[in-house]
Amino acid sequence: MNAEKSLKLARRFIELPLEKRRLFLDGLRAEEIDFSQFPIPADVPQADRQALSYAQRRMWFLWQLDPHSGAYNLPGAVRLTGTLNLSALEQAFACVVQRHQTLRTVFRQNPDDSLEQVERLASINVEHVDFTLLPAIEREQAVAAEAQQQSLHPFDLANGPLLRIKLLKLGADEHVLLLTLHHIVSEGWSMNVLIDEFIRSYDAFERNEAPSLPELAIQYSDYALWQRRWLEAGEQARQLAYWQAKLGDEHPIITLPNDYPRPAVPSYRGTRHEFAVAPELVEQLRALAQQHTVTLFMLLLGAFNILLQRYSGQNDLRVGVPIANRNRREVEGLIGFFVNTQVLRTQLTADTTVAELLAAVKETALGAQAHQELPFEQLVEALKLERNLSHNPLFQVMYNHQPQVADIEAIKTASGLTLGLIEWEGRTTQFDLSLDTYEKSGRLHAALTYANDLFDGATISRMARHWCNLLRALVDHPERRIGELPMLDASEVQTRVHDWNRTHVEYPTHTSLHVLIEAQVERTPDATALVFGAQSLSYAQLNARANQLAHELRARGVGPDVLVGIAVERSVEMVIGLLAILKAGGAYVPLDPEYPAERLSYMIDDSGIQLLLTQKHLQVALPQHIPVMCLDSLNDQQIARQTRAYSADNPVDLTRPQNLAYVIYTSGSTGKPKGAGNTRAALVNRLSWMQQAYRLTADDAVLQKTPFSFDVSVWEFFWPLLTGARLVVAQPGEHREPLRLIETIRQQQISTLHFVPSMLQAFIHEVGVEQCTSLRRIVCSGEALPVDAQQQVFSKLPDAELYNLYGPTEAAIDVTHWTCIDEGAASVPIGLPIANLRTLVLDANLSPVALGVAGELYLGGAGLARSYHRRPALTAERFVPCPFNQGERLYRTGDWVRQRVDGVIEYLGRLDHQVKLRGLRIELGEIEARLAEQPSVREAVVQVLDGKQLVA
Repeated sequence: MNAEKSLKLARRFIELPLEKRRLFLDGLRAEEIDFSQFPIPADVPQADRQALSYAQRRMWFLWQLDPHSGAYNLPGAVRLTGTLNLSALEQAFACVVQRHQTLRTVFRQNPDDSLEQVERLASINVEHVDFTLLPAIEREQAVAAEAQQQSLHPFDLANGPLLRIKLLKLGADEHVLLLTLHHIVSEGWSMNVLIDEFIRSYDAFERNEAPSLPELAIQYSDYALWQRRWLEAGEQARQLAYWQAKLGDEHPIITLPNDYPRPAVPSYRGTRHEFAVAPELVEQLRALAQQHTVTLFMLLLGAFNILLQRYSGQNDLRVGVPIANRNRREVEGLIGFFVNTQVLRTQLTADTTVAELLAAVKETALGAQAHQELPFEQLVEALKLERNLSHNPLFQVMYNHQPQVADIEAIKTASGLTLGLIEWEGRTTQFDLSLDTYEKSGRLHAALTYANDLFDGATISRMARHWCNLLRALVDHPERRIGELPMLDASEVQTRVHDWNRTHVEYPTHTSLHVLIEAQVERTPDATALVFGAQSLSYAQLNARANQLAHELRARGVGPDVLVGIAVERSVEMVIGLLAILKAGGAYVPLDPEYPAERLSYMIDDSGIQLLLTQKHLQVALPQHIPVMCLDSLNDQQIARQTRAYSADNPVDLTRPQNLAYVIYTSGSTGKPKGAGNTRAALVNRLSWMQQAYRLTADDAVLQKTPFSFDVSVWEFFWPLLTGARLVVAQPGEHREPLRLIETIRQQQISTLHFVPSMLQAFIHEVGVEQCTSLRRIVCSGEALPVDAQQQVFSKLPDAELYNLYGPTEAAIDVTHWTCIDEGAASVPIGLPIANLRTLVLDANLSPVALGVAGELYLGGAGLARSYHRRPALTAERFVPCPFNQGERLYRTGDWVRQRVDGVIEYLGRLDHQVKLRGLRIELGEIEARLAEQPSVREAVVQVLDGKQLVA
């Protein structure tokens, strides 16, 4: 079509009312005429010519948020080797600036808040700096510092210039050229145009000739005007409808595991990590892409999505992809901000196959390509997203692939001046993470640019390595599900699975706990063992009473793995009863008298106990269909008469290490609690580790205040009795009243006690807590320990050590430990595995996750419970075969954690419907199931509000 007809059609289009423009375009399409190829007529008013593109308007908006950052700078550094003609260099840049309107414009905001683009005719200035007098090493350091400073130094959009040129002289035949443009007038394609036109102009001026560059058909403002009018003609509505349907109503933020907390306002400081993809792997990737009829870009993006899914745990991913947006011949040679951004949504799970993923990526990419003209900023505005300065809207991760990048090092001027690209680490970034891949000189290069606010270099280096591992896995295992693709190096697996679990320590686990206590009785028979209010017993007295009761229990049929229920209030008899059950060879089942009668009845029936120890005043409220023994307080003479048939000597030990020590019931998601049975060996292992770690002595007093239906009480009862310390049993209700607790600590000179963190917070803020100077050890477990509570302990009780322990009922009390320190971390870790325990952080395929990545915590080793009592199916579901050590079991905790680079574990939350409330482990599903049983309840939902209140 000739130019005259083009101009006529363009004028007709501009003159049409908006509602008729679409029909006009449809008619042109019917004639197979591409209106998008037409230049804007030369007689279009100058005011319209100064229109801004949508991309420029968005850049202005972003720049206004933080005009003093260098986040929108496009820096480049070129090494020039050979004889440099300074006059030709300056003339060449003046020529390029004169050709491109964008390089001569600034952007000003009018009093009415409208944005105006104003052309400046001033010539460009080339700044000269001489480094020739510096020693060689200092010269290179100075170049790097100058490049860094230029890349970060902000532009003034209102006054310009928006192109900075600085020439660093390093020697007679060596210079470094620093070019920095603001993103509002340039992008990657434009930088290539700038370098190309500079070289061609430089060659011409060096020959004293005028550059012979093709005349530009249009300027950038013509494109901006065309873009606005074309979209207004109906294209905007069509493409917007596509993107709204594609992206849906929910726009999740990708949550990669940060090394540092996300700031409210980013600094935009970034670092670029370059790495290479092996050439032989690239050829295999090309072959794989061809087999699946996808491009290399689609394959690389698919692998990047797998990486993001593994790191974030999210199955709905949004990745930003820039497109050159230069589909028209007239704009190919322009310098300006043409690039548009698309959001490519990928939905995947660990069960997605490689073929399914590549097909989904292909479909998404082709659909996006057919709707690429909609400006990203219009999409953001149409979706009415809530703006948040801490992260970008719609996506936080970018992927950019360039099939061919010019090799600047292959460029030479006619006079022999050679060019070389200089890379430096420091730069800026608008995104959390960006992956760039580009093909240059037949090689595939890659780089990850990351926000310094969020990540450190070691994390990104691992991420780059893992992406390459996934590329290799795609080639080696194209038939697999993506969750099965190996991502970690063999050395990483070795560290996570084996090196960090070298916890073996020899403990007397073949000796029963009560036998070890009996040995302590022999060492300190007259020392005080037990205190409850005004009552106290020596080690010999406690042992004798427990022995007499143990002999009677054995006479009633109690022996190894026989369960004995015990429902008593806090008392001396509570301790005697627990110890006696162990001595008889049985396992105790604690039944809290405060539990509802229905729950107690269920636990008694489910456990199958044949004998129940209790107190007379509690007997009436308990089920009557099983034998009962009452342990009411009696004086020595009465006990002697009652138990004269039973010896006070230690009974013969009949147990084996794998016999049960106790069965403690915990919440169950089905509406019924479940009993976890822990072995004697596991209990001895746990208490032996605690003594080795924390060293109780005869001078210590341990306050037992945890209800005995919780497994923390187990160490509170038996650790002091193993070591010659005093066991002080708190009075009923005392553990809930901080003032009474403070008084007991002072009176009894308590050195060691346990808190759930919520109770610790109430205690540590109580008036008078500073008087608890006897405290040496404060142990926390049961829920996450807040950093604030830790700081308060350090401040108010400086002589006390604070320990954070973690462990489910399905293991012997605790499985990890952490000695609290003021390390400035955002959370208090749960630490490292205790002796003879193993901790593994795995994904759904039982593969180790990367450092810092969230996964489920699995436990192995000596501390695991034997089973869920009478629940073989549930036992098989939660206690699974270990994929790393044949014959070993792992317990699935359902806890979401991650590991630091030192192996320390940080607790993140639950994977299921379970919560912790004031240290109580609660299955919300259990409550919902019971509510749903009521005839008047159709649906039930239970939640915890503010971490304090259970609401149904």
